[in-house]
Amino acid sequence: MISVMIIWLYMLFTCYVTGFACIKAISGKAKFVIKKEINYLYAGIGAVTVYAQFFSIVWKVGLAANLILLLVCFLCIIRYRTEFLEKLHTFRLTMNPARTVFTIGIFLLFAYGASRGIIHYDTSLYHAQSIRWIEEYGVIPGLGNLHSRLAYNSASFCLSALYSMAFLGGQSFHCCAGFLAFLLFLVCGEAVRRDRVKKPMLSDFARIMAAYYLLNIFDEMISPASDYFMVLLVFFIVIRWLELLEREERSYLSYALLCLMCVLVVSVKLSGALILLLVLKPAVQMIKEKRGREIVKFLLLGLFTIAPFLIRNVILSGWLVYPFTAIDLFDVDFKIPKGMADYDAKEIQVWGRGFTDVARYDDPLTVWLPEWITGLHGTDKVFLALAVSGVLLLLAFFIYAVIKKRKDMVDYLHIAMTLVACFLFWLLSAPLIRYGCVFLWLAAAITWGYLYLKLSPHTDHFRLFVVLLSLLGIYKFAMFGMELYKTASADFLICQKDYENFETKAYELNGYIFYYSESGDRTGYEAFPASPVKAEDIFRGDIIEEGFKDVIHSK
Repeated sequence: MISVMIIWLYMLFTCYVTGFACIKAISGKAKFVIKKEINYLYAGIGAVTVYAQFFSIVWKVGLAANLILLLVCFLCIIRYRTEFLEKLHTFRLTMNPARTVFTIGIFLLFAYGASRGIIHYDTSLYHAQSIRWIEEYGVIPGLGNLHSRLAYNSASFCLSALYSMAFLGGQSFHCCAGFLAFLLFLVCGEAVRRDRVKKPMLSDFARIMAAYYLLNIFDEMISPASDYFMVLLVFFIVIRWLELLEREERSYLSYALLCLMCVLVVSVKLSGALILLLVLKPAVQMIKEKRGREIVKFLLLGLFTIAPFLIRNVILSGWLVYPFTAIDLFDVDFKIPKGMADYDAKEIQVWGRGFTDVARYDDPLTVWLPEWITGLHGTDKVFLALAVSGVLLLLAFFIYAVIKKRKDMVDYLHIAMTLVACFLFWLLSAPLIRYGCVFLWLAAAITWGYLYLKLSPHTDHFRLFVVLLSLLGIYKFAMFGMELYKTASADFLICQKDYENFETKAYELNGYIFYYSESGDRTGYEAFPASPVKAEDIFRGDIIEEGFKDVIHSK
């Protein structure tokens, strides 16, 4: 636990400083004020994630990457020393005792949760190995030929490698998902400020869903799974976007900065790709205001944000976006065969539908969807019903807005339709709950929540809403507290629970010792390099750094 706290303090420092510097640089001379300090942290998370990806392309992500990051932070402090001193002074004045106790308490609670818990199955299958490859080598050409899942590139793995501290010689820590969960809980806690309790807002419904998600993953956030990173980031983006609409923010800049986070989401998990539809609002704003220079600037920033993800994809697999083969631009000897990539894509979709037989990929919607619904938990079935009915409700809102020419509904319809599009994309492709629960829940909350606010705008109704929500919250947190009490232990108070490791067999390949699973398909972190099965001699050259060919090219 203490190790998690130390790493989080380091992350708070580096992410805040880089985030502050990036926002100052992007906004330039524009009169732009960030109202909430936590937004700098999120901007820094985005910037550091992009940095870690670029660094992995040229070198392993370890001591050198952290030293350069620290140097950049100190240079930024020197450059913006006046602004940082002002921020420090303001922070000292605004941090009252109650807020301080609350923040420290949540910090300790989430550090406790992130130090122990359930290691995700896929973490032992390929997450841990992917992160270790980044720690040891950066990026290796054709790595997916050793194990196809090592080509499942995610920006979150590079962020985890940067802050793993494996270069210190001890264990490789995996604290980043927990850090994002801690920050999101602070964002949720903003709803109880005195100036916010007078009436409900649509962003509060998103906060409720975010808090519900945090309760669900509290004992799982120790795993560096890309699903958690994507969902946690999307919740933040939606909450902040709704807040901008609620305070009738007219500047394109705030929306454009959030859209850069949307690009980051794509590099974390492709199931969140349609969140990019949010870029329509700032794009239209800038076009109307004839801000050609700003349009070019943000286009370049977006390309810069996604570039390392695409470059890593090509190096790892030979495909621009593995395992999807619709875009075929490169002819390299380390390219994963098209048949294997297509099989992987089908396997992802079939697995998301709750099946293990890839032959069921061609099952029609009328066959697989009822079976998938049957396999859902009761709560998820309720949310599915609310989300599907929410799609119909949103259609009614759209027709009403068109007939009545309600221009004031355009911004709401934009974000609601974006979330519904994300929900439908997830539902009709690979609807595993952990892949896209954020869209399932928000599609329900944003549509029905909007209807509630329109039908019950008065304080008396809100008091009833608060009472009912408080009772539900008390129940959920009581259950959460009881579970914490039952599982409480003094284990891992110093160091975080390590990755799980499994029995493996060693073999020699081109002068290197490799490992494969003795039984099953998981290897964990310690046995490295490892894959589920014994690999053939697929070396492109004499050393690992030269990468791996596919089996056909190796013969």
